[in-house]
Amino acid sequence: MSGRVSVPTVLRIAANVFKESVRDKVLYAIVLFAVLIIAASLLLGQLTAGQEVKIIKDLGLAAISLFGHFIAIFIGIGLVSKEVERRSIYALLAKPMSRTEFVLGKFLGLLSTLSVNVVVMTVALVVVLGVYGATQPAEVKAAWEAPAVDPALGVAAFLILAELAVVTAIALCFSTFTSPVLASAFSVGLVIAGHFSADLKNFEQVVDNPVAAGLARGFYYVLPNLAPFDVKAQVVHALPITPLYVALTTGYGVLYVGALLTLAVLFFSRRDFK
Repeated sequence: MSGRVSVPTVLRIAANVFKESVRDKVLYAIVLFAVLIIAASLLLGQLTAGQEVKIIKDLGLAAISLFGHFIAIFIGIGLVSKEVERRSIYALLAKPMSRTEFVLGKFLGLLSTLSVNVVVMTVALVVVLGVYGATQPAEVKAAWEAPAVDPALGVAAFLILAELAVVTAIALCFSTFTSPVLASAFSVGLVIAGHFSADLKNFEQVVDNPVAAGLARGFYYVLPNLAPFDVKAQVVHALPITPLYVALTTGYGVLYVGALLTLAVLFFSRRDFK
């Protein structure tokens, strides 16, 4: 990355982003709505005899992921565009601050906000599952593949947060060189593609065209592979999630975030605000 980096400066920018995000009423609305959906899953689970715990876990984790994506994308693209639209970018860059510090601070600030939100929503899910599990007789609990409050929920929440870090970096990267509308469209499109990018690896088995197969494989290596971060199925069906899997998936996320932030700094450093 180009430009000097002062850790205290980066942390001050991150703290300001966190404070602004916490004051955002839209953010509270999204989190509240997600918590309500998690609670509603308890009622929905009552309609599926014998599958209540699985339904609650599945819908709860899906809600955490979905609304986390909303926050990461639609607040992430505004991290730079809001400063440009309000003309406050000139005052910020006039301070003893490099553009690298600006980008890193914005990223860490939103990631901190997402971490708090994921924790809040995960705690809400655990409370719902705990209340449900406490009201069930022993013979019903004995039939469950995993306890209602399963430690695997924490692993799933951690991987959701790791995925949201990648999504935040995607949104921030696009926001450094294009308009908010295009940044939103590109971010959403890339995230959707990232969940299906694994299908491109074996595309030659579907088509006979070697050129198309080669392009598909190239896209597979370039596009973010977000599917490994989704372990809802393993949690719901009590399948093992090994520490090695978590470490490799997290490592991949860290490397991809690093690449995206490098691009974001490069684009932002070459942007002319005069």
